[in-house]
Amino acid sequence: MSTANTALDQTRALADAIRQEIGKAIVGQAETIDHLLIALVAGGHVLLEGPPGTAKTFLAQCLAAATGLEYGRIQFTPDLLPGDILGSNLFNFQTSQFTLTRGPIFRELLLADEINRTPPKTQAALLEAMQERQVTLDGASHALSPRFTVLATQNPIEHQGVYPLPEAQLDRFLFKLLIPYPSASEEETIVARFAHEGRSPKAAEFGIAAVASPEAIGAAQASLAGVTLADEVVAYAVALVRATRESADLAHGASPRAAVLLAHAARARAALEGRDYVLPDDVKALATATLRHRLQLSPAAEIEGLQVEQLVTGLIAQVEAPR
Repeated sequence: MSTANTALDQTRALADAIRQEIGKAIVGQAETIDHLLIALVAGGHVLLEGPPGTAKTFLAQCLAAATGLEYGRIQFTPDLLPGDILGSNLFNFQTSQFTLTRGPIFRELLLADEINRTPPKTQAALLEAMQERQVTLDGASHALSPRFTVLATQNPIEHQGVYPLPEAQLDRFLFKLLIPYPSASEEETIVARFAHEGRSPKAAEFGIAAVASPEAIGAAQASLAGVTLADEVVAYAVALVRATRESADLAHGASPRAAVLLAHAARARAALEGRDYVLPDDVKALATATLRHRLQLSPAAEIEGLQVEQLVTGLIAQVEAPR
């Protein structure tokens, strides 16, 4: 067995172990968890959108517990300032020097809770960190962990006191995942499991063990080098993205960055399944999550009540996939 295949087998086993640990506390949400693992291995950030009470924050806590990554949380509020996220240089009168006080962004897994409750100026504090994994304070650059990952949440129901995320911010997220309400059977399991507490659960109470480590996550990310991305699959991903720019139902399509991220995420999906090659089905499976937040409906499409997800599904059906 080649070294590349051994690394991919380890990546698949690692993902299975993380899923099992998260499953000790989270009911259902298998597809969401799969996308989170793909994003983690691909080095991408994720925007979680769902109604209150659908375990978005709890899911982030469980993922951090299972992966062993250093976890931090920022509760975004209207009065939050960029310095509250990044930190600041404070003058030390004993040493007569400025000392860096690091903000909560200096973590490996950062939960940006209710990110759309803070003004765009504060949201912009994340732009450099999400793109370059560094922050600049008073002209000096400070590196973040190479595994730095943002999980952001937002509530689609409330429209008072919220600020829509700018396009530049949205484009930093690899995936936007919609968290639905659970099925009836899943909800019964949730109520039976949590009703005796009457409070928000904590990941530590469910015996979730750290079955990974920062080093193991780094090795999983490195294993993508052993995944082949054939020219025809690249052409297919590009054709899907270009089709969004040609659709009359879309005012704005996706950028070349979206095609790059889609192809890279497809490699991560293949790796998590232990494959050393990417299938067109990998691209299809991730297209909606990768594109939905990068597309803007035309006024006519909005009047007709079309949804972005419908359009992406239609484009997947129209664009011919390689055999």
